[in-house]
Amino acid sequence: MALTSPLQDDSIHQAPLEIVSKLLSENNNLTTQDHESIIVAIAPLLENNHPPPDLCEFFCKHCRERPRSMVVIEVFTPVVQRILKHNMDFGKCPRLRLFTQEYILALNELNAGMEVVKKFIHSMHGPTGQCPHPRVLPNLVAVCLAAIYSCYEEFINSRDNSPSLKEIRNGCQQQCDRKPNLPLRLLHTSPDLVSQEATLTESRLKPVIVTSNEIHVEVEHNNKANQKMTANVGNDSEPNLIDCLMVSPTCSTMSIELSAQADRILGCYVEILKMLSDYDDWRPALASLLQPIPFPKEALAHEKFTKELKYVIQRFAEDPRQEVHSCLLSVRAGKDGWFQLYSPGGVACDDDGELFASMVHILMGSCYKTKKFLLSLAENKLGPCMLLALRGNQTMVEILCLMLEYNIIDNNDTQLQIISTLESTDVGKRMYEQLCDRQRELKELQRKGGPTRLTLPSKSTDADLARLLSSGSFGNLENLSLAFTNVTSACAEHLIKLPSLKQLNLWSTQFGDAGLRLLSEHLTMLQVLNLCETPVTDAGLLALSSMKSLCSLNMNSTKLSADTYEDLKAKLPNLKEVDVRYTEAW
Repeated sequence: MALTSPLQDDSIHQAPLEIVSKLLSENNNLTTQDHESIIVAIAPLLENNHPPPDLCEFFCKHCRERPRSMVVIEVFTPVVQRILKHNMDFGKCPRLRLFTQEYILALNELNAGMEVVKKFIHSMHGPTGQCPHPRVLPNLVAVCLAAIYSCYEEFINSRDNSPSLKEIRNGCQQQCDRKPNLPLRLLHTSPDLVSQEATLTESRLKPVIVTSNEIHVEVEHNNKANQKMTANVGNDSEPNLIDCLMVSPTCSTMSIELSAQADRILGCYVEILKMLSDYDDWRPALASLLQPIPFPKEALAHEKFTKELKYVIQRFAEDPRQEVHSCLLSVRAGKDGWFQLYSPGGVACDDDGELFASMVHILMGSCYKTKKFLLSLAENKLGPCMLLALRGNQTMVEILCLMLEYNIIDNNDTQLQIISTLESTDVGKRMYEQLCDRQRELKELQRKGGPTRLTLPSKSTDADLARLLSSGSFGNLENLSLAFTNVTSACAEHLIKLPSLKQLNLWSTQFGDAGLRLLSEHLTMLQVLNLCETPVTDAGLLALSSMKSLCSLNMNSTKLSADTYEDLKAKLPNLKEVDVRYTEAW
Protein backbone atom coordinates (compact mmCIF):
# COMPACT_ATOMS: atom_id res chain seq x y z
CA MET A 1 0.00 0.00 0.00
CA ALA A 2 2.80 2.39 0.91
CA LEU A 3 4.54 1.84 -2.42
CA THR A 4 1.42 2.23 -4.57
CA SER A 5 -0.35 5.04 -2.69
CA PRO A 6 -0.74 8.23 -4.78
CA LEU A 7 -0.50 10.31 -1.62
CA GLN A 8 2.80 12.19 -1.26
CA ASP A 9 3.39 11.96 2.46
CA ASP A 10 6.58 10.86 4.17
CA SER A 11 4.69 9.28 7.05
CA ILE A 12 3.05 6.79 4.65
CA HIS A 13 6.46 5.40 3.69
CA GLN A 14 7.85 5.65 7.22
CA ALA A 15 4.97 3.71 8.83
CA PRO A 16 5.91 0.23 7.47
CA LEU A 17 9.60 0.92 8.22
CA GLU A 18 8.74 1.71 11.83
CA ILE A 19 6.57 -1.42 12.05
CA VAL A 20 9.45 -3.57 10.78
CA SER A 21 11.82 -1.82 13.17
CA LYS A 22 9.51 -2.62 16.12
CA LEU A 23 9.10 -6.27 15.08
CA LEU A 24 12.86 -6.69 14.79
CA SER A 25 13.38 -5.34 18.31
CA GLU A 26 10.87 -7.90 19.61
CA ASN A 27 12.40 -10.86 17.75
CA ASN A 28 16.01 -11.49 18.71
CA ASN A 29 16.17 -15.12 17.53
CA LEU A 30 16.11 -14.51 13.79
CA THR A 31 18.70 -16.23 11.62
CA THR A 32 21.12 -14.42 9.36
CA GLN A 33 19.09 -15.59 6.38
CA ASP A 34 15.97 -14.06 7.97
CA HIS A 35 17.85 -10.78 8.37
CA GLU A 36 18.81 -10.67 4.71
CA SER A 37 15.27 -11.55 3.59
CA ILE A 38 13.85 -8.72 5.68
CA ILE A 39 16.40 -6.21 4.33
CA VAL A 40 15.63 -7.23 0.72
CA ALA A 41 11.87 -6.98 1.38
CA ILE A 42 12.01 -3.41 2.71
CA ALA A 43 14.60 -2.23 0.14
CA PRO A 44 12.01 -0.49 -2.10
CA LEU A 45 10.85 1.60 0.87
CA LEU A 46 14.39 2.81 1.47
CA GLU A 47 14.79 4.31 -1.99
CA ASN A 48 13.19 7.61 -0.91
CA ASN A 49 13.38 7.43 2.88
CA HIS A 50 16.04 7.39 5.57
CA PRO A 51 15.85 4.30 7.81
CA PRO A 52 14.59 5.01 11.36
CA PRO A 53 17.13 4.81 14.24
CA ASP A 54 16.33 1.23 15.35
CA LEU A 55 16.55 0.01 11.78
CA CYS A 56 19.93 1.75 11.42
CA GLU A 57 21.16 -0.23 14.40
CA PHE A 58 19.94 -3.43 12.76
CA PHE A 59 21.78 -2.49 9.55
CA CYS A 60 24.96 -1.69 11.50
CA LYS A 61 24.86 -5.10 13.13
CA HIS A 62 24.49 -6.76 9.74
CA CYS A 63 27.44 -4.79 8.32
CA ARG A 64 29.62 -5.87 11.24
CA GLU A 65 28.57 -9.54 11.18
CA ARG A 66 28.22 -10.06 7.41
CA PRO A 67 30.42 -7.46 5.69
CA ARG A 68 30.79 -9.62 2.57
CA SER A 69 27.04 -10.17 2.15
CA MET A 70 25.66 -9.09 -1.23
CA VAL A 71 22.98 -7.17 0.66
CA VAL A 72 25.64 -4.66 1.69
CA ILE A 73 26.44 -3.82 -1.93
CA GLU A 74 23.03 -4.21 -3.54
CA VAL A 75 20.71 -2.78 -0.89
CA PHE A 76 22.78 -0.58 1.41
CA THR A 77 24.75 1.27 -1.29
CA PRO A 78 21.82 3.36 -2.62
CA VAL A 79 20.63 3.98 0.96
CA VAL A 80 24.02 5.34 2.05
CA GLN A 81 24.33 7.38 -1.14
CA ARG A 82 20.99 9.01 -0.38
CA ILE A 83 22.07 9.74 3.21
CA LEU A 84 25.30 11.39 2.07
CA LYS A 85 23.55 13.48 -0.59
CA HIS A 86 20.59 14.68 1.48
CA ASN A 87 21.39 14.51 5.19
CA MET A 88 21.64 18.00 6.70
CA ASP A 89 22.72 17.27 10.26
CA PHE A 90 24.16 14.05 11.67
CA GLY A 91 23.80 15.58 15.14
CA LYS A 92 20.04 15.02 14.90
CA CYS A 93 20.46 11.55 13.40
CA PRO A 94 23.65 10.05 14.89
CA ARG A 95 22.64 6.49 13.96
CA LEU A 96 22.54 7.44 10.28
CA ARG A 97 26.17 8.49 10.64
CA LEU A 98 27.03 5.26 12.47
CA PHE A 99 25.33 3.20 9.74
CA THR A 100 27.29 5.07 7.03
CA GLN A 101 30.47 4.47 9.02
CA GLU A 102 29.83 0.72 9.35
CA TYR A 103 28.85 0.45 5.67
CA ILE A 104 32.20 1.95 4.55
CA LEU A 105 34.08 -0.39 6.91
CA ALA A 106 32.15 -3.32 5.39
CA LEU A 107 33.27 -2.22 1.91
CA ASN A 108 36.85 -2.17 3.20
CA GLU A 109 36.49 -5.80 4.31
CA LEU A 110 35.87 -6.96 0.74
CA ASN A 111 38.68 -8.58 -1.23
CA ALA A 112 39.56 -5.39 -3.12
CA GLY A 113 39.41 -3.38 0.13
CA MET A 114 40.28 0.28 -0.33
CA GLU A 115 39.79 0.05 -4.11
CA VAL A 116 36.08 -0.58 -3.51
CA VAL A 117 35.96 2.35 -1.07
CA LYS A 118 37.75 4.53 -3.63
CA LYS A 119 35.18 3.64 -6.31
CA PHE A 120 32.38 4.46 -3.87
CA ILE A 121 33.90 7.89 -3.07
CA HIS A 122 34.28 8.54 -6.80
CA SER A 123 30.63 7.59 -7.38
CA MET A 124 29.63 10.12 -4.71
CA HIS A 125 31.71 12.85 -6.37
CA GLY A 126 30.57 12.09 -9.90
CA PRO A 127 32.49 11.93 -13.18
CA THR A 128 32.72 15.70 -13.76
CA GLY A 129 35.21 18.12 -12.23
CA GLN A 130 32.54 19.56 -9.94
CA CYS A 131 30.50 17.49 -7.47
CA PRO A 132 26.80 18.35 -7.98
CA HIS A 133 25.84 17.50 -4.40
CA PRO A 134 27.03 20.11 -1.85
CA ARG A 135 26.23 17.95 1.20
CA VAL A 136 28.39 14.96 0.21
CA LEU A 137 31.77 16.35 1.32
CA PRO A 138 30.73 17.70 4.76
CA ASN A 139 28.85 14.46 5.47
CA LEU A 140 31.84 12.31 4.48
CA VAL A 141 34.16 14.45 6.62
CA ALA A 142 31.77 14.16 9.58
CA VAL A 143 31.79 10.36 9.23
CA CYS A 144 35.61 10.32 9.01
CA LEU A 145 36.07 12.55 12.07
CA ALA A 146 33.66 10.48 14.16
CA ALA A 147 35.34 7.22 13.11
CA ILE A 148 38.84 8.54 13.87
CA TYR A 149 37.66 9.83 17.25
CA SER A 150 36.23 6.39 18.07
CA CYS A 151 39.69 4.86 17.56
CA TYR A 152 41.05 6.91 20.48
CA GLU A 153 37.90 6.95 22.61
CA GLU A 154 39.25 4.28 24.93
CA PHE A 155 42.30 6.44 25.66
CA ILE A 156 40.28 9.65 25.96
CA ASN A 157 37.80 8.18 28.47
CA SER A 158 40.58 6.70 30.60
CA ARG A 159 42.75 9.82 30.80
CA ASP A 160 41.07 12.36 33.05
CA ASN A 161 44.47 13.88 33.85
CA SER A 162 46.04 13.46 30.43
CA PRO A 163 48.37 16.21 29.22
CA SER A 164 46.85 18.82 26.97
CA LEU A 165 47.95 19.23 23.36
CA LYS A 166 49.79 22.36 24.45
CA GLU A 167 51.76 20.32 26.99
CA ILE A 168 52.52 17.72 24.35
CA ARG A 169 53.70 20.43 21.97
CA ASN A 170 55.80 22.10 24.66
CA GLY A 171 57.78 18.92 24.89
CA CYS A 172 58.51 18.90 21.19
CA GLN A 173 58.91 22.47 20.11
CA GLN A 174 60.76 25.60 21.11
CA GLN A 175 58.44 28.11 22.74
CA CYS A 176 58.44 31.75 21.79
CA ASP A 177 58.57 32.83 25.45
CA ARG A 178 61.62 30.57 25.90
CA LYS A 179 60.22 28.63 28.85
CA PRO A 180 61.96 25.39 29.76
CA ASN A 181 60.92 22.44 27.65
CA LEU A 182 58.99 19.56 29.19
CA PRO A 183 59.88 16.42 27.25
CA LEU A 184 57.12 13.79 27.42
CA ARG A 185 57.72 10.10 27.56
CA LEU A 186 54.73 7.79 27.23
CA LEU A 187 55.37 4.37 28.66
CA HIS A 188 53.40 1.15 28.47
CA THR A 189 51.42 0.55 31.61
CA SER A 190 52.55 -1.94 34.21
CA PRO A 191 50.58 -3.34 37.18
CA ASP A 192 52.59 -1.48 39.84
CA LEU A 193 51.92 1.86 38.11
CA VAL A 194 48.17 1.52 37.87
CA SER A 195 47.66 2.10 41.59
CA GLN A 196 49.71 5.30 41.72
CA GLU A 197 48.02 8.71 41.82
CA ALA A 198 49.06 11.96 40.16
CA THR A 199 51.56 13.82 42.32
CA LEU A 200 51.26 17.31 40.93
CA THR A 201 52.17 19.06 44.19
CA GLU A 202 55.67 17.60 44.36
CA SER A 203 58.74 19.75 43.98
CA ARG A 204 59.30 21.05 40.44
CA LEU A 205 62.61 19.27 40.28
CA LYS A 206 60.91 15.88 40.67
CA PRO A 207 59.18 14.05 37.84
CA VAL A 208 55.43 14.63 37.54
CA ILE A 209 53.59 11.33 37.21
CA VAL A 210 50.14 11.17 35.60
CA THR A 211 48.63 7.69 35.63
CA SER A 212 45.55 5.99 34.26
CA ASN A 213 44.42 2.44 33.76
CA GLU A 214 45.56 2.55 30.11
CA ILE A 215 48.71 4.58 29.83
CA HIS A 216 51.38 6.21 31.93
CA VAL A 217 52.80 9.60 31.12
CA GLU A 218 56.00 10.81 32.75
CA VAL A 219 56.90 14.47 32.37
CA GLU A 220 60.52 15.19 33.17
CA HIS A 221 61.79 18.73 33.58
CA ASN A 222 64.91 19.57 31.66
CA ASN A 223 66.98 21.11 34.47
CA LYS A 224 69.77 22.29 32.19
CA ALA A 225 67.34 24.03 29.91
CA ASN A 226 65.70 25.56 32.99
CA GLN A 227 69.02 26.96 34.21
CA LYS A 228 69.87 28.32 30.76
CA MET A 229 66.49 30.01 30.44
CA THR A 230 66.67 31.42 33.96
CA ALA A 231 70.02 32.98 33.13
CA ASN A 232 68.39 34.80 30.24
CA VAL A 233 65.52 36.31 32.25
CA GLY A 234 65.46 40.05 31.81
CA ASN A 235 67.70 39.84 28.77
CA ASP A 236 65.88 40.96 25.63
CA SER A 237 68.60 39.85 23.23
CA GLU A 238 67.87 37.25 20.61
CA PRO A 239 69.22 33.74 21.26
CA ASN A 240 72.49 32.91 19.54
CA LEU A 241 72.71 30.52 16.64
CA ILE A 242 73.58 27.51 18.79
CA ASP A 243 70.57 28.15 21.04
CA CYS A 244 68.30 28.56 18.02
CA LEU A 245 69.34 25.22 16.62
CA MET A 246 69.75 23.26 19.84
CA VAL A 247 67.05 24.44 22.27
CA SER A 248 64.45 22.30 20.50
CA PRO A 249 65.41 18.77 21.49
CA THR A 250 64.12 15.70 19.77
CA CYS A 251 61.57 14.37 22.22
CA SER A 252 60.21 10.90 22.57
CA THR A 253 56.96 10.50 20.69
CA MET A 254 53.93 9.28 22.55
CA SER A 255 53.62 5.54 22.04
CA ILE A 256 49.93 4.80 21.55
CA GLU A 257 49.09 1.22 20.71
CA LEU A 258 45.66 0.74 19.12
CA SER A 259 43.81 -2.55 18.93
CA ALA A 260 43.84 -4.34 15.58
CA GLN A 261 40.23 -3.29 14.90
CA ALA A 262 40.88 0.37 15.80
CA ASP A 263 43.99 0.32 13.65
CA ARG A 264 41.97 -0.90 10.64
CA ILE A 265 39.32 1.79 11.22
CA LEU A 266 41.98 4.49 11.50
CA GLY A 267 43.74 3.35 8.33
CA CYS A 268 40.48 3.24 6.38
CA TYR A 269 39.24 6.71 7.31
CA VAL A 270 42.57 8.50 7.06
CA GLU A 271 42.83 6.99 3.58
CA ILE A 272 39.40 8.46 2.77
CA LEU A 273 40.57 11.92 3.88
CA LYS A 274 43.53 11.49 1.52
CA MET A 275 41.14 10.58 -1.30
CA LEU A 276 38.98 13.65 -0.59
CA SER A 277 42.05 15.90 -0.75
CA ASP A 278 42.78 14.67 -4.29
CA TYR A 279 39.61 16.29 -5.69
CA ASP A 280 40.32 19.90 -6.70
CA ASP A 281 36.75 21.11 -6.17
CA TRP A 282 36.52 19.53 -2.70
CA ARG A 283 39.91 20.74 -1.45
CA PRO A 284 38.88 24.32 -0.44
CA ALA A 285 35.95 23.09 1.68
CA LEU A 286 38.01 20.21 3.10
CA ALA A 287 40.79 22.62 4.12
CA SER A 288 38.24 24.87 5.81
CA LEU A 289 36.67 21.95 7.69
CA LEU A 290 40.05 20.70 8.91
CA GLN A 291 41.52 24.14 9.72
CA PRO A 292 40.40 24.05 13.41
CA ILE A 293 42.24 20.68 13.78
CA PRO A 294 39.11 18.71 14.73
CA PHE A 295 40.99 15.66 16.02
CA PRO A 296 41.59 14.55 19.62
CA LYS A 297 45.00 15.38 21.05
CA GLU A 298 45.70 11.67 21.40
CA ALA A 299 45.48 11.36 17.60
CA LEU A 300 47.89 14.26 17.10
CA ALA A 301 50.33 12.60 19.51
CA HIS A 302 50.04 9.31 17.58
CA GLU A 303 52.90 9.04 15.11
CA LYS A 304 51.08 6.76 12.69
CA PHE A 305 48.10 9.12 12.41
CA THR A 306 50.13 12.29 11.82
CA LYS A 307 52.40 10.50 9.36
CA GLU A 308 49.41 9.35 7.28
CA LEU A 309 47.62 12.71 7.50
CA LYS A 310 50.75 14.47 6.26
CA TYR A 311 49.67 13.68 2.70
CA VAL A 312 46.53 15.81 3.15
CA ILE A 313 48.54 18.72 4.57
CA GLN A 314 50.96 18.45 1.64
CA ARG A 315 48.04 18.70 -0.77
CA PHE A 316 46.92 21.90 0.95
CA ALA A 317 50.47 23.29 0.82
CA GLU A 318 50.75 22.56 -2.92
CA ASP A 319 47.44 24.23 -3.83
CA PRO A 320 47.97 27.73 -5.29
CA ARG A 321 44.49 28.90 -4.20
CA GLN A 322 44.66 31.15 -1.17
CA GLU A 323 41.43 29.81 0.33
CA VAL A 324 43.13 26.40 0.52
CA HIS A 325 46.68 27.04 1.73
CA SER A 326 45.64 29.84 4.12
CA CYS A 327 43.86 27.11 6.13
CA LEU A 328 47.32 25.83 7.14
CA LEU A 329 47.45 28.76 9.56
CA SER A 330 45.62 28.74 12.89
CA VAL A 331 41.94 29.63 12.91
CA ARG A 332 42.62 32.35 15.50
CA ALA A 333 45.50 33.92 17.40
CA GLY A 334 46.94 31.84 20.25
CA LYS A 335 45.79 28.53 18.77
CA ASP A 336 47.99 26.10 16.88
CA GLY A 337 47.38 25.40 13.21
CA TRP A 338 48.69 22.72 10.87
CA PHE A 339 51.61 25.03 10.07
CA GLN A 340 52.78 24.87 13.68
CA LEU A 341 52.16 21.14 14.10
CA TYR A 342 54.10 20.12 10.98
CA SER A 343 56.96 22.62 11.31
CA PRO A 344 60.34 21.55 12.79
CA GLY A 345 59.90 20.98 16.51
CA GLY A 346 56.15 20.49 16.06
CA VAL A 347 54.57 17.35 17.42
CA ALA A 348 53.71 16.05 13.92
CA CYS A 349 56.99 16.87 12.14
CA ASP A 350 58.78 13.73 10.94
CA ASP A 351 61.11 15.17 8.28
CA ASP A 352 63.98 17.66 8.11
CA GLY A 353 61.70 20.60 7.32
CA GLU A 354 60.76 19.89 3.69
CA LEU A 355 57.02 20.27 4.36
CA PHE A 356 57.68 23.34 6.52
CA ALA A 357 59.66 24.96 3.67
CA SER A 358 56.90 24.28 1.14
CA MET A 359 54.27 25.69 3.53
CA VAL A 360 56.34 28.84 4.08
CA HIS A 361 56.90 29.20 0.33
CA ILE A 362 53.19 29.04 -0.57
CA LEU A 363 52.11 31.25 2.34
CA MET A 364 54.69 33.93 1.57
CA GLY A 365 53.50 34.00 -2.03
CA SER A 366 49.97 35.04 -1.11
CA CYS A 367 50.05 36.35 2.44
CA TYR A 368 49.39 40.09 2.35
CA LYS A 369 50.50 40.41 6.00
CA THR A 370 54.04 39.66 4.89
CA LYS A 371 55.78 41.59 7.66
CA LYS A 372 53.51 40.09 10.31
CA PHE A 373 54.19 36.60 8.99
CA LEU A 374 57.95 37.24 8.96
CA LEU A 375 57.77 38.56 12.53
CA SER A 376 56.01 35.37 13.59
CA LEU A 377 58.67 33.23 11.89
CA ALA A 378 61.48 35.27 13.47
CA GLU A 379 59.91 34.91 16.91
CA ASN A 380 58.98 31.23 16.80
CA LYS A 381 60.86 29.49 13.97
CA LEU A 382 64.11 31.38 13.45
CA GLY A 383 66.22 28.36 14.41
CA PRO A 384 64.62 25.97 11.87
CA CYS A 385 64.73 28.68 9.19
CA MET A 386 68.46 29.19 9.73
CA LEU A 387 69.16 25.47 9.82
CA LEU A 388 67.31 24.86 6.55
CA ALA A 389 69.05 27.86 4.96
CA LEU A 390 72.37 26.38 6.13
CA ARG A 391 71.44 23.23 4.21
CA GLY A 392 70.83 25.26 1.04
CA ASN A 393 67.02 25.48 1.06
CA GLN A 394 66.27 28.38 -1.31
CA THR A 395 62.93 29.31 0.30
CA MET A 396 64.58 29.73 3.69
CA VAL A 397 67.43 31.74 2.19
CA GLU A 398 64.82 34.11 0.72
CA ILE A 399 63.07 34.31 4.10
CA LEU A 400 66.28 35.30 5.90
CA CYS A 401 67.03 37.93 3.24
CA LEU A 402 63.52 39.37 3.65
CA MET A 403 63.98 39.50 7.42
CA LEU A 404 67.10 41.60 6.90
CA GLU A 405 65.51 43.75 4.17
CA TYR A 406 62.38 44.55 6.21
CA ASN A 407 64.38 45.07 9.43
CA ILE A 408 62.49 42.29 11.19
CA ILE A 409 65.49 41.44 13.41
CA ASP A 410 66.56 44.23 15.79
CA ASN A 411 69.41 42.46 17.55
CA ASN A 412 72.78 43.03 15.87
CA ASP A 413 74.24 39.68 16.94
CA THR A 414 71.30 37.81 15.42
CA GLN A 415 71.62 39.82 12.22
CA LEU A 416 75.29 38.85 11.99
CA GLN A 417 74.38 35.19 12.60
CA ILE A 418 71.86 35.36 9.74
CA ILE A 419 74.46 36.95 7.46
CA SER A 420 76.97 34.21 8.37
CA THR A 421 74.34 31.59 7.57
CA LEU A 422 73.61 33.21 4.19
CA GLU A 423 77.28 33.41 3.28
CA SER A 424 77.86 29.74 4.06
CA THR A 425 76.11 28.53 0.86
CA ASP A 426 76.42 29.58 -2.78
CA VAL A 427 72.73 30.40 -3.16
CA GLY A 428 72.73 32.33 0.13
CA LYS A 429 75.84 34.27 -0.83
CA ARG A 430 74.33 35.23 -4.19
CA MET A 431 71.02 36.38 -2.67
CA TYR A 432 72.77 38.32 0.08
CA GLU A 433 74.88 40.16 -2.49
CA GLN A 434 71.70 41.04 -4.39
CA LEU A 435 70.19 42.30 -1.13
CA CYS A 436 73.21 44.49 -0.48
CA ASP A 437 72.93 45.95 -4.00
CA ARG A 438 69.24 46.70 -3.42
CA GLN A 439 70.04 48.35 -0.10
CA ARG A 440 72.63 50.61 -1.73
CA GLU A 441 70.13 51.55 -4.44
CA LEU A 442 67.50 52.17 -1.78
CA LYS A 443 69.75 54.53 0.15
CA GLU A 444 70.48 56.46 -3.04
CA LEU A 445 66.78 56.47 -3.98
CA GLN A 446 65.69 57.76 -0.58
CA ARG A 447 68.40 60.41 -0.36
CA LYS A 448 66.72 63.81 -0.03
CA GLY A 449 66.40 65.58 -3.32
CA GLY A 450 64.72 65.16 -6.67
CA PRO A 451 61.21 66.25 -7.75
CA THR A 452 58.13 66.37 -5.52
CA ARG A 453 55.79 65.48 -8.43
CA LEU A 454 56.29 62.90 -11.17
CA THR A 455 54.06 61.67 -14.02
CA LEU A 456 55.03 58.69 -16.17
CA PRO A 457 54.11 58.71 -19.89
CA SER A 458 51.19 56.48 -20.91
CA LYS A 459 52.12 52.93 -21.94
CA SER A 460 55.06 52.91 -19.49
CA THR A 461 55.79 49.49 -17.97
CA ASP A 462 57.05 48.13 -14.66
CA ALA A 463 60.55 47.99 -16.14
CA ASP A 464 60.34 51.65 -17.20
CA LEU A 465 59.33 52.70 -13.68
CA ALA A 466 62.14 50.66 -12.12
CA ARG A 467 64.68 52.15 -14.54
CA LEU A 468 63.50 55.70 -13.81
CA LEU A 469 63.56 55.29 -10.03
CA SER A 470 67.05 53.77 -10.14
CA SER A 471 68.41 56.79 -12.05
CA GLY A 472 68.54 59.23 -9.14
CA SER A 473 67.25 60.40 -5.77
CA PHE A 474 63.51 60.54 -5.13
CA GLY A 475 63.47 61.13 -1.38
CA ASN A 476 61.24 64.22 -1.85
CA LEU A 477 58.69 62.60 -4.18
CA GLU A 478 55.19 63.20 -2.78
CA ASN A 479 52.93 62.90 -5.84
CA LEU A 480 53.28 60.07 -8.38
CA SER A 481 50.92 59.53 -11.32
CA LEU A 482 50.99 56.22 -13.18
CA ALA A 483 47.57 56.76 -14.80
CA PHE A 484 46.97 55.02 -18.14
CA THR A 485 50.30 53.19 -17.98
CA ASN A 486 50.85 49.43 -18.28
CA VAL A 487 52.19 48.95 -14.76
CA THR A 488 51.05 45.93 -12.71
CA SER A 489 51.24 44.81 -9.09
CA ALA A 490 54.92 44.01 -9.70
CA CYS A 491 55.80 47.72 -9.47
CA ALA A 492 54.65 47.79 -5.83
CA GLU A 493 58.08 46.63 -4.65
CA HIS A 494 59.51 49.87 -6.07
CA LEU A 495 56.70 52.13 -4.83
CA ILE A 496 57.13 51.05 -1.20
CA LYS A 497 60.67 52.46 -1.25
CA LEU A 498 59.42 56.05 -1.66
CA PRO A 499 59.39 57.41 1.94
CA SER A 500 57.65 60.73 1.26
CA LEU A 501 54.91 59.49 -1.10
CA LYS A 502 51.49 60.91 -0.18
CA GLN A 503 49.52 60.81 -3.45
CA LEU A 504 49.41 57.89 -5.89
CA ASN A 505 47.36 57.74 -9.10
CA LEU A 506 46.86 54.27 -10.59
CA TRP A 507 43.87 55.09 -12.80
CA SER A 508 43.31 52.59 -15.63
CA THR A 509 46.36 50.41 -14.90
CA GLN A 510 46.65 46.67 -14.32
CA PHE A 511 47.56 47.18 -10.66
CA GLY A 512 45.82 44.43 -8.66
CA ASP A 513 45.21 42.95 -5.22
CA ALA A 514 48.75 41.66 -4.63
CA GLY A 515 50.24 45.11 -5.12
CA LEU A 516 47.57 46.72 -2.98
CA ARG A 517 48.37 44.38 -0.10
CA LEU A 518 52.05 45.32 -0.28
CA LEU A 519 51.28 49.05 -0.37
CA SER A 520 49.02 48.74 2.67
CA GLU A 521 51.88 47.30 4.73
CA HIS A 522 54.51 49.90 3.84
CA LEU A 523 52.91 53.16 2.65
CA THR A 524 50.94 53.87 5.81
CA MET A 525 51.32 57.65 5.34
CA LEU A 526 49.61 57.69 1.92
CA GLN A 527 46.79 60.27 1.82
CA VAL A 528 45.36 60.10 -1.73
CA LEU A 529 44.90 56.89 -3.75
CA ASN A 530 43.20 56.57 -7.14
CA LEU A 531 42.24 53.01 -8.13
CA CYS A 532 39.65 53.93 -10.77
CA GLU A 533 39.23 51.23 -13.45
CA THR A 534 41.80 48.87 -11.93
CA PRO A 535 41.21 45.10 -11.50
CA VAL A 536 41.29 45.27 -7.67
CA THR A 537 38.70 43.28 -5.71
CA ASP A 538 37.50 43.03 -2.12
CA ALA A 539 40.47 40.79 -1.31
CA GLY A 540 42.90 43.67 -1.91
CA LEU A 541 40.66 46.59 -0.96
CA LEU A 542 40.13 45.20 2.54
CA ALA A 543 43.87 45.56 3.15
CA LEU A 544 43.48 49.36 2.84
CA SER A 545 41.93 49.42 6.31
CA SER A 546 45.45 49.67 7.77
CA MET A 547 46.18 52.93 5.87
CA LYS A 548 44.76 55.27 8.50
CA SER A 549 46.09 58.44 6.80
CA LEU A 550 43.93 58.03 3.67
CA CYS A 551 41.82 61.14 3.04
CA SER A 552 40.77 60.51 -0.56
CA LEU A 553 40.05 57.14 -2.17
CA ASN A 554 38.76 56.56 -5.70
CA MET A 555 37.35 53.07 -6.31
CA ASN A 556 35.21 53.99 -9.30
CA SER A 557 34.54 51.04 -11.68
CA THR A 558 36.23 48.42 -9.48
CA LYS A 559 34.85 45.16 -8.06
CA LEU A 560 34.11 46.79 -4.70
CA SER A 561 31.21 45.23 -2.76
CA ALA A 562 28.84 47.08 -0.44
CA ASP A 563 30.07 45.16 2.63
CA THR A 564 33.72 46.01 1.96
CA TYR A 565 32.83 49.67 1.44
CA GLU A 566 31.07 49.80 4.82
CA ASP A 567 34.04 48.09 6.44
CA LEU A 568 36.50 50.61 4.96
CA LYS A 569 34.38 53.57 6.06
CA ALA A 570 34.35 52.24 9.63
CA LYS A 571 38.12 51.64 9.75
CA LEU A 572 39.40 54.76 7.96
CA PRO A 573 38.58 57.70 10.25
CA ASN A 574 40.23 60.38 8.06
CA LEU A 575 38.50 59.37 4.83
CA LYS A 576 36.62 62.42 3.44
CA GLU A 577 36.44 61.93 -0.34
CA VAL A 578 35.29 58.60 -1.75
CA ASP A 579 34.23 57.69 -5.28
CA VAL A 580 32.36 54.39 -5.58
CA ARG A 581 30.44 55.02 -8.79
CA TYR A 582 29.79 52.01 -11.04
CA THR A 583 30.41 49.55 -8.21
CA GLU A 584 28.09 47.37 -6.18
CA ALA A 585 28.37 49.93 -3.36
CA TRP A 586 27.08 52.78 -5.55
